[in-house]
Amino acid sequence: MTPDRRPDRHAPQGAAGTVRDPAPDHLTGRVLDGRYRIGARIARGGMASVYEATDLRLDRTVAVKVMHPGLGDDDEFAARFVREARSAARLSHPNVVAVYDQGDDHGTVFLAMELIDGITLRDVIRKEAPMPPGRAVALIEPVLSALAAAHRAGLIHRDVKPENVLIADDGRVKVADFGLARAVSADTQHTATGGVLIGTVSYLAPELVVDGRADARADVYAAGVVLFELLTGTKPHEGETPIQVAYKHVHEDVPPPSSLVPGIPAYVDALVARATARDRSLRPADAGVLLHQVHRVGHALAEGVADDPDLTADLTPLLFSSQQVEAPSPDDTAPDPFDSAPRSTFAPPAPGATGGATTTVPGTAERTTMLAAQPPPPTYRPTGPPPGGRPRRRRGLLVMVLAVLLVVGLGVGAWWFLDGRYTSTPSVLGLTGAAAKHELEDAGLTPEVGDKAYSETVPAGRVVATDPEPGAKVADGGTVTLTISLGKERYDVPKLAGKSEDQARAALADTHLAVGTVDGAWSDTVPKGDVVSTSPKAGTTVRPDTAVDLVVSKGPAPVKLKDWVGKDSDDALAWFDAKGLDGKVVDEQYSDDVADGDVISMDPPAGTTLHRGDEVHLVVSQGPELIEVPSVRAQGVDAATATLEALGFKVVTDKATGYLGLGFVYSQSPGGGDMAPKGATITLTLI
Repeated sequence: MTPDRRPDRHAPQGAAGTVRDPAPDHLTGRVLDGRYRIGARIARGGMASVYEATDLRLDRTVAVKVMHPGLGDDDEFAARFVREARSAARLSHPNVVAVYDQGDDHGTVFLAMELIDGITLRDVIRKEAPMPPGRAVALIEPVLSALAAAHRAGLIHRDVKPENVLIADDGRVKVADFGLARAVSADTQHTATGGVLIGTVSYLAPELVVDGRADARADVYAAGVVLFELLTGTKPHEGETPIQVAYKHVHEDVPPPSSLVPGIPAYVDALVARATARDRSLRPADAGVLLHQVHRVGHALAEGVADDPDLTADLTPLLFSSQQVEAPSPDDTAPDPFDSAPRSTFAPPAPGATGGATTTVPGTAERTTMLAAQPPPPTYRPTGPPPGGRPRRRRGLLVMVLAVLLVVGLGVGAWWFLDGRYTSTPSVLGLTGAAAKHELEDAGLTPEVGDKAYSETVPAGRVVATDPEPGAKVADGGTVTLTISLGKERYDVPKLAGKSEDQARAALADTHLAVGTVDGAWSDTVPKGDVVSTSPKAGTTVRPDTAVDLVVSKGPAPVKLKDWVGKDSDDALAWFDAKGLDGKVVDEQYSDDVADGDVISMDPPAGTTLHRGDEVHLVVSQGPELIEVPSVRAQGVDAATATLEALGFKVVTDKATGYLGLGFVYSQSPGGGDMAPKGATITLTLI
């Protein structure tokens, strides 16, 4: 699905420009799945619309692609929409738009994905094409890198076109809309609502038109068409209807870009011809192989090479293949774009022909060979033996033999020049390096070990690719470069606990891994800003570019202050210490209401949220204030009572044994000189 977009800023899958769709939308403001708050609509297509949204859980801006109402009722279509998320989520590559999530909110089926602010490759073509070959190759390279990652993962895109290539404002190139990708191992029969072919007709490989089946080479074909468009500013096949365009894909070659833009090197023509060969067996096996060929062309362009016959020959498709000159349709007035596969049209000259056969190789300068056949000598039918009849007959026979030998010689010479001096590169994929060298040498070729490359399918030490590729033409004695597999590319998650977030990000980049989500967590042991843990855990072996989630410390958790008023101050101080707080007794006061050693007040008050190291001030009770009791023995009861009550004591009297009625104090309790709290009762014993 590719939404219809504005002409200035475009928003394919997961992308958004700064211009928003002004039309009101019923989804704007709605929260999907309790997580994604939908904002402005930024793109709309035939199957879905794309919105800018806020991920409330992770507090980030994303793009949300929502299937149009009613389509979700089609179980098959909804299932394909879900497969889009699963297929795209399997790809973790810097040139692929990331898919984060997929969900169904009461019948609203959606995808959440990376938000890219920028333009599309279509905008670049409008502004710059036709562009210099070096610029075109630089733009197609990251596209092929993304497709190569998909092909390694067993996925094909099926809808490669400029609208699905995003150019971010910072220059990053991202391939979007892997919604039509399928596992290569699965049945890839064309599937589309209403029987319409999946993919855009201008970029459809011939085999998709003929039988609807596709593999990685269909993406290679589409990428070749995009490269042609970058170089020339036009599409290779045009027509008034999609059927006419599809017919041309099946029955007509993509023309050399130099036929429209003179000055393009022949090896660039050959690169386009190889990628867009109608016979898919002549194309690179996948985007990774084409990427290697693009690198070779890019190096030649960077060095200013105007003509490289060897590179041109290496990239040129096989001679006399169905890629060459198309035979006329039996009924040119009623073409059938869904006819059988393209027919081979090379035919040697008929015996006795007086003309010649011309063969043109797409993407190279024309190679023309005239196979001229000499007319046979006249046949004499004399009525009698001519003078010296036997020698004349011999001379005529000799001339005829020489003419036949000349025709045969010219034919053999032409065959040798165009085809005989070439041999097909044998397939040595999957063999050990030694075995591959031996087989190539037996075929009369020179093996050479080139770069090594990781492979998900070929074990380490075995051949993962050859240049030229298997089946390609190579001159006798020519060099075949072997790419040896390093095995599966895997990396161990480094130990990041205790490192700062910046250090963790750098370590992941050095290990060819990516940073996933970054969440915070309270920790009493890990300093604020340092990594607490990772997922996957350290030491786990993962694929390159795997996202590693980080948990970063926010420092110790805050403490909610308990109420310690009226409670033992020693217990309060111990609790403060356990929570990392700094408890201090700043004052001690007498209290008639709070027991000695208990807390009278605290600052800050109970319920306040504090952090480790914060201070808490306590005022602690000394109990009631104590007063020295004066001695009132031998005093009259009235005078003694007045003295004690003046000090705040309470007085009670008791009669001594053998009370005499004198009214003097015999004894007191507490006794004189003792300490007693204000308000305490003093008992006087009278005689």
